[in-house]
Order: sequence, then C-alpha cells, then structure tokens
Amino acid sequence: MASRIVLQSEHWSEGQMRTLLCFSAILVCLFVAVPLHGQKEKREPLTEDQIEQIREAGIYPDVRVTLYAKFLNEHADILKGLSFRAKSAARSQRLDRELQDFTALMDEFGSNLDVYSDRHADIRHSLKPLPAAVDRWKAILRALPGEPGFDLARKEAIESAEDLADLATRLLREETDYFNLHKDEQGQERAEPK
Repeated sequence: MASRIVLQSEHWSEGQMRTLLCFSAILVCLFVAVPLHGQKEKREPLTEDQIEQIREAGIYPDVRVTLYAKFLNEHADILKGLSFRAKSAARSQRLDRELQDFTALMDEFGSNLDVYSDRHADIRHSLKPLPAAVDRWKAILRALPGEPGFDLARKEAIESAEDLADLATRLLREETDYFNLHKDEQGQERAEPK
C-alpha cells in the first residue's frame, strides 16, 4: 500500500504537492494551537499575599469583609491613577484588565456577603462603611472617560458596583432586623442552627 501512495505521488504536479504540504502544515499548527488556547490562565484579581490574608480571615466574617473592601479600595485607586495618564493603546489595555479584575473582585465579594447573610453572621460593623465605599468606587468608574478599548469593562464594573451597593444596603437592613429579634446571637461569627 505504501508503494502505491509513493507511486501515485509521482503523478502529482508540483503545485498539488505544495498545496498538500501547506494543508498538512496548517493542520499540525491547529492541533498544536487548540490545546494551548485552553491552557490560558484565569486572571486573579488578588495578589498571593492578599489571597493568604483572606484565607486566614476565613472564619472571621467581619475581618474578611473589611479586607475585601480594603483590596477593592486599592484597585479603585489604581483605576483613578490610570485615568490621569495620557491616552494610549497600552493605557487602554491596562484599564480594561484592571476593570475586569475590579469587577471580578466585587462579584467575589458579593458572593461572600451572600454566604454570610445565609449563615446569619453578624457583619453589621463591617457593612456600615460599605455603601459609602461603593459610592466612591462608582464615582471613580463614572469619572473614567469612555473609550472603545475598555468601555464594556467599565459598564460591567459600574453594574457590578451598583449590585454590590444594593446588596450591602439590603444586608445591613436585614441583619439589623434579624439581630433585633435574636439578641442572643449578636456578635457571633455564625449563628448555630436551631
């Protein structure tokens, strides 16, 4: 059979052979590129040190909420600093990445708040300054001039900030009502099931 393929290839024109080789090369490149595409790393909005701080505060909801707010403030300050730089493609790309990280961190924070709410952890102390902090973040986001390179990420960040503000306000109200009725559970990291 192999001799038959060799014999048949002798009858191919030079153009047909080039086309076959080119097609083979493209297929090899595709087979190599597809697995590499799937190996892209997911960006992490926190540094290793920040992740460790949040991990260590895992059993202390108030501390964890305060840490998330602190790290979001740091991201907001970076965004604010970038807004004053001269417009360029590099600035636009950096703002897009920073806005995506900021949104991811706000979403992660919101998920944590939901968990603490479900467990009736008393996080009222750390929730009280949160609406003002989120208002500051929204002001920074809205002050960014809209540019095609990061406009979508900016809009998503504003929506996420608005969702977080609503969540924080609702949780503070719910927690206040809950702990007014359950005074014996105030100050607990997590209410025990009854």
